[in-house]
Amino acid sequence: MKKITIILFLLLACSKMLQAQHIESLTLHQYLEKVGKSNLNYGAEKLNVSAARADAIAAKVFNDPQFSFSYTNNQDHSMQMGQSVEVGLSQTLSLGKRGANIRLTRSQSELTEALLADYFRNLRAEATNAYLDVQKQKQLFAVKQESYSSMCEIAKSDSIRFRAGKIMEIEAIQSKLEADMMHNEVLQSETDLKNACVSLSLMTGSASRDTLYHAEGDLQHLERDFSLDKLITYAVDNRSDLLAAMKNTEVARRAIVVARRDKLPDVDVSLAVNHNNQVRNEEAPAPSYNGITAGIAFPLKFSSLNKGALQAAKFRAQQAELQYDQARLQVQTEVMQAYQSFQSLSDQLKHYQGGMLTKAKEILRGKIYSYNRGEVPLLEILNAQRTYNEVQSAYIETLHGYNAALVELERTVGIWDLD
Repeated sequence: MKKITIILFLLLACSKMLQAQHIESLTLHQYLEKVGKSNLNYGAEKLNVSAARADAIAAKVFNDPQFSFSYTNNQDHSMQMGQSVEVGLSQTLSLGKRGANIRLTRSQSELTEALLADYFRNLRAEATNAYLDVQKQKQLFAVKQESYSSMCEIAKSDSIRFRAGKIMEIEAIQSKLEADMMHNEVLQSETDLKNACVSLSLMTGSASRDTLYHAEGDLQHLERDFSLDKLITYAVDNRSDLLAAMKNTEVARRAIVVARRDKLPDVDVSLAVNHNNQVRNEEAPAPSYNGITAGIAFPLKFSSLNKGALQAAKFRAQQAELQYDQARLQVQTEVMQAYQSFQSLSDQLKHYQGGMLTKAKEILRGKIYSYNRGEVPLLEILNAQRTYNEVQSAYIETLHGYNAALVELERTVGIWDLD
């Protein structure tokens, strides 16, 4: 009894939590704004830009000067040869290296910004597809509800007709069974809709269990008229990942300059002032005096004979050029494929809108009318209902596919006018 009580309590608590869940409808524009502001992965990618800008600032730093202090005692206690103190400053000069590193880190920062823009291009398309999926599941759920409601009316009517002796009991049982089966389909469709809505919370970075985001409205036929040649030209000139690939070639060229400058020697410049006390030794007396020491030192760069780092930088530059050419070709291919998919689904959608939906609805109404008059068996209604459901579902799937193809086409081109 205790276990049963605990289980009932938990079920009651879960039921109360579900009832308390708030549903918030969002337009596509509102939803994408939330995604841009609150998506966790996008927020993490933004930190890459901040880090790259900080690296660009860090590259501007100069080498730190060195301060030196030395004390000398020439056995002054025993031989009275005097003492001396020297204070000096030295500075390492890296010829051309600082400027090359500044330009490299600046290009790397611009590359990171281009990569962030490309990340958002893909994120926006992914988020829009999740939004469209909610609209699709909502319409499929409405189709299931409509079918279930219609079947419930038939089952109710059959129950009355059976009690009146107009039909056999088996027919009333069958219609009730069909209604129960459709009820299960409604429950499954409702689950699919809720799961699709949960994905919106993931995209918006929402951790609240009390709020469930919902897509506003139904799927729309967003008509667009595109020119393939113009789309390809625009994509090649403006797509963010192609701009990032171009910026990557610039980074690779900057890296070659840095590799060359690294072979230049670092020059150490120093300046010191020393003070020598009086030498009181009777054999070699000397007065106190001050001295100045200036010097310059540079390494013998035998390591410059090793060309490995420079050659590696050149190979990476060649690799970046090839990657850019491949990315350019990939962009053209993606645009052509997305355009063909969009055109195909556009033609399919027009075929559905040419009268298939109306005909399926008229057939179902006619069969229900004939069944209520006892002219056709229940099986014909079920067949007509399934046909109507299949046509409706196929139309919704095609409309969703058309909108998804439009999203994919605009993503591959790098344009956006859907919100």
